[in-house]
Amino acid sequence: MSFEWNAHRFSGGVLALDLANTVIFREDRKRCLDRFADPAEVPRFAEAAAIFRNGEWGRVRFHAPKSQDGIKALIDVREVVNRLFRDAAGHARIRADYFSEFLHIGSNVVGEEWSEESLGLPSLSDRIRDLSLGAAAFLSALRLLDPARLERIKICPNCHWLYFDESRNRSRRWCDMNVCGNRAKARRHYVRSLGHAGNDHA
Repeated sequence: MSFEWNAHRFSGGVLALDLANTVIFREDRKRCLDRFADPAEVPRFAEAAAIFRNGEWGRVRFHAPKSQDGIKALIDVREVVNRLFRDAAGHARIRADYFSEFLHIGSNVVGEEWSEESLGLPSLSDRIRDLSLGAAAFLSALRLLDPARLERIKICPNCHWLYFDESRNRSRRWCDMNVCGNRAKARRHYVRSLGHAGNDHA
């Protein structure tokens, strides 16, 4: 069953982290869910990403893989991006083994691109660019290796998504205040109400 790839699904702030976040509740085995378990969601994600990541990429078409091997390669990119930046979140370090794997997988994906296509980010040209989703995610991730950007990567304490904190003083706590922030607020209120109820019956 398909669902809506809306703005909340792109709370990561950049394409690389949005791709990593296609698995939700990664750190909770009972709730963990891979949106790409249904291959039909891959092209739907690519189409939505071209809209919600316009500020990062300009006018672009992200091409989703159609074959099983292509989808596996995309998921390999997703998982190595997740490992690299989830480990880096909070202390801005890069593990050598994760980085080596990231470069190896990314170079293979980029090597499949049409040789005449520009891989720069983004272009001011009005021409619509065409890139594979995997290559675009790898290039997006490369930009996050800048130390000033790397230290802004965080993990949402509610849904476990990775997100890029663009706030001036790096004070953003949730991937999406309107969703995860409000859910956390509701949970705190519920816990407090239970405490008050217990006191009433003491």
